[in-house]
Amino acid sequence: MSDASLPGAAEVLAAAARIAPHAALTPVLRSRELDAISGARLSFKAEHLQRSGAFKFRGACNSVWALDEAQAARGVVTHSSGNHGAALALAARSRGIPCHVVVPEGAVAAKLTNIVRHGATLWRCEPGIAAREQRCAQVQAETGATLVHPYADAQVIAGQGTAALELLHAEPDLQALVVPVGGGGLAAGTALALRQAGSSAELVLAEPEGAADTARSLASGQRLVDFKPDTVCDGLRGILGEPNFALLNGVAQVITVDDAAVVAAMRLLWQVLKQVVEPSSAITLAAVLAQPQRFAGRRVGLVLSGGNVDLDSLPWSRP
Repeated sequence: MSDASLPGAAEVLAAAARIAPHAALTPVLRSRELDAISGARLSFKAEHLQRSGAFKFRGACNSVWALDEAQAARGVVTHSSGNHGAALALAARSRGIPCHVVVPEGAVAAKLTNIVRHGATLWRCEPGIAAREQRCAQVQAETGATLVHPYADAQVIAGQGTAALELLHAEPDLQALVVPVGGGGLAAGTALALRQAGSSAELVLAEPEGAADTARSLASGQRLVDFKPDTVCDGLRGILGEPNFALLNGVAQVITVDDAAVVAAMRLLWQVLKQVVEPSSAITLAAVLAQPQRFAGRRVGLVLSGGNVDLDSLPWSRP
């Protein structure tokens, strides 16, 4: 993708205006106990309380409402393991247009329920990015729908950046901002939001050790995405997108965290902050706790990206 087709910082502001009638202004949560445990001053952006249960609604909503009338009439299509699909379905419903979601076998049941509840048509495929993209292309050809990629779409990236923009408005003195990274939509959007806000906060990406392509890519200066994800963070199994890499290269650092630490942080957030978040959200706290000396005494923002948990399969309840 050329630099000319990458979203710019100003597009995050445009996205904020476009989605304002539809998206929730989520709260920023604090906890003295978690501050004491971490040794830092933590501010949690509660995107698990966003419509559809995840930050993904921001990017999906921005994409849907940016379509012209002719495009919108043909509907939208995407591939998703859950949160993006549900978000796009809800955004499409807000505009009264069709939505098609390609889902891989083995996706979290609770997330598929969300997609169907919001009115999308489901299309099944084999697991893996290649199978998802191939099936998505077929559905797009059959329906004429506009593709809204889960993380490599310029409007999606700009929309996701509005979460960080709101957090920086509420907490302008942040010294570090920690966000999860999978495909990189939220991470890249956050990089743009930091630029738009003129913030000097350090951008830190939290990534599962079992899907650490972003860490490898940013360390080498080139996309290294040939891997098979193995992590409890189902929302972070996507490969880093090309535009996302371009926006993050040289401006972000990555902390990788193992699944045991993620689950421990998830349980801590449930117990102490009293918030139902999924593993892909809890990884931000896990990253801070993994490197306490890095964040000690600093004002740190953390994005809790989603709360769509399968309550019948809690990670600490497995035999």
